[in-house]
Amino acid sequence: MNRGVQVVETCFVSPSEGTPKKQLWISALDNLLAYRGHTPTVYFYRSATDADADFFSIARLKESMARALVPFYPLAGRLSLDTDGQLVIDCNEEGALLVVARSDLTLDDFVDLKPSPELKMLFVPRVEPSSVMLGIQVTFLKCGGVALGTAFHHVAGDAISAFHFFQTWSAISREGHGAVLAAPSHDRELLRARSPPVVHPDALSLFCRQLSLTPPSEPVVNEVFTISSGRLAALKLAASGGGHVSTFCTISALVWRCACVARGLHPDAKSHLTLTANIRRSLKPNLPDHYFGNAIIFLETVALVQDVISESLADTASRIRRVIGRMDDEVARSAIDYYKLAEGERRPLPSGSLPVTELRVVSWLGMPVYEAGYGWGKPEMFLGAESSRQGLRAVLLACSYGWDSSDKSFVGIVEN
Repeated sequence: MNRGVQVVETCFVSPSEGTPKKQLWISALDNLLAYRGHTPTVYFYRSATDADADFFSIARLKESMARALVPFYPLAGRLSLDTDGQLVIDCNEEGALLVVARSDLTLDDFVDLKPSPELKMLFVPRVEPSSVMLGIQVTFLKCGGVALGTAFHHVAGDAISAFHFFQTWSAISREGHGAVLAAPSHDRELLRARSPPVVHPDALSLFCRQLSLTPPSEPVVNEVFTISSGRLAALKLAASGGGHVSTFCTISALVWRCACVARGLHPDAKSHLTLTANIRRSLKPNLPDHYFGNAIIFLETVALVQDVISESLADTASRIRRVIGRMDDEVARSAIDYYKLAEGERRPLPSGSLPVTELRVVSWLGMPVYEAGYGWGKPEMFLGAESSRQGLRAVLLACSYGWDSSDKSFVGIVEN
């Protein structure tokens, strides 16, 4: 992949209709993730026929994006500060970034595809200014295919919110005015901390601790491990202990064990596994359907290395399941209050290394990543272009990793 990409057009796409002009307050959960900046992803599409002159029509993409930005108007705004110096999203209709490019690369150049700085440099737009909420790059490849790179600012929302936007945009492009849309909810006041903030002692033990990251001592290496549907079924059987176990708990338990062994950790060391948890259905009352923003908290489970390595996969999966099972309204509210109280403390850097005893797991299982069809077929491949937190030794789980996205039981794991 030593051939370059030539940018042929750069513009900003604004909502096709007037939208609310205001400063959108962001919650402690938004503020917690603001430092991570833009999350880079890439979709790859193969042209159905070489003669399809309308394939990924830029005019059609611009028009549909402009329409999608009406309900998702914060994505057309800018990250800013209010009069008190607090981060807000300035909903000013300045627009989302759209870059059009061409390359002499082909889809066949990406057989052994994995996240890398080069992949991000090729296909994800460089967002300038950095306050822009959303950047899109459409790169036409020599073979007739297209790489659609996205840069979605984490302060705007979590993965659930991001994929909601891309589903909406692609549906409008595909179906036109007949698209059935699920409107996002922008009421972030629903996640305001209690007054005064109250952190329940029992809940505090579940939260991920604030860690100081150090610069990576060596280049970050990403690897992809594909687990077949048959192998996944065997792992889930081993992890079930005679009951039901989720794919997430199974693969997280496996990766935790493998990480402890591969890193050569001392048997008496404590290993910390951090999980992300969606609180949309844990809060009482539940958040509105299609809440747009960040609604995830970080949970933690701790065990001795010797226990993680020696116990059965079912026992390790049970540890993870118990932590997830403790999620309720009080835990979610305590987390919001905890992060609010911690806002004045020093934040982790956007890149750096975790202690070797730490492992963080993020799941995109079940996300509608392969439903982003803009009218020219579904993507053949989707992945994160590069970890937004270099050196964190994080694990990314995503369904249907590989060019054949028809088998939804495949699981891709990326560790860096």
